[in-house]
Amino acid sequence: MTDPYDPAREGAQMAFDGRMSYTDYLGLDAILTAQRPLSAAHDEMLFIIQHQTSELWMRLMLHELLAARAAIAADRLQPAFKMLSRVARIMEQLNGAWDVLRTMTPSDYTAFRDRLGQSSGFQSWQYRLIEYAAGNRNAAMLRPHAHRPDLTAALQAELARPSLYDEALRAAARAGLPVPDAVLVRDTRAPWTADAGVEAMWAQVYRDPEAHWAIYELAEKLVDFEDYFRRWRFNHLTTVERVIGLKRGTGGTGGTSYLRRMLEVELFPELWHVRTRL
Repeated sequence: MTDPYDPAREGAQMAFDGRMSYTDYLGLDAILTAQRPLSAAHDEMLFIIQHQTSELWMRLMLHELLAARAAIAADRLQPAFKMLSRVARIMEQLNGAWDVLRTMTPSDYTAFRDRLGQSSGFQSWQYRLIEYAAGNRNAAMLRPHAHRPDLTAALQAELARPSLYDEALRAAARAGLPVPDAVLVRDTRAPWTADAGVEAMWAQVYRDPEAHWAIYELAEKLVDFEDYFRRWRFNHLTTVERVIGLKRGTGGTGGTSYLRRMLEVELFPELWHVRTRL
């Protein structure tokens, strides 16, 4: 009989007294005990883990998105491209998570929905920070976080910075492209308003990519990001409609009516509108 395989014979560490282990490094004790269902319903664990893992992915997205913005501001476009590509892949993971949640039926969800109280994904401060960083700057959305001064301060600080789109346009201007002056000096805390001059600038880039390759590639990275972001919103809508129909959301929103309205939001409108004029 062959002896059982022992990884220690090949040098694998098997004793971790006083040493860093996998569980230690990843903080798994805290992560794996953070699921605290409030009911006996089987599917509440699925609901909690799906949302917790989504928040972890959003944390990484913010790490990449904010670093990409800083790189663009410093005209380090190549590293920014890699970061924005990673953001798109993160969005792909977030989209895949809806497939798991859609295995929960209306009967499964109603077994524990009342335990959520007024909590809702609508209140995710990380999601709000992502929207603010990308350029969807609606100051009214600070209110769900007013009970947490620390979160309100973080969101207000983000509003005080140029958005990812603002920095992309500034980079285009530094590259010699005709970005309107009014756009470059605008109050970046205000919501973005589609600008015909910005669309004309993007048209110039797309009509001659070879002459403006770095800015052309930046434009496509932004479109990739928004493409996946739109899919995430659509998957959110269809999952909610599949599970609760037209009921109001636990956070008081109109549920699917609110999510349908969010589908109309454009982060980088000129990059989509320019395709019609090419």
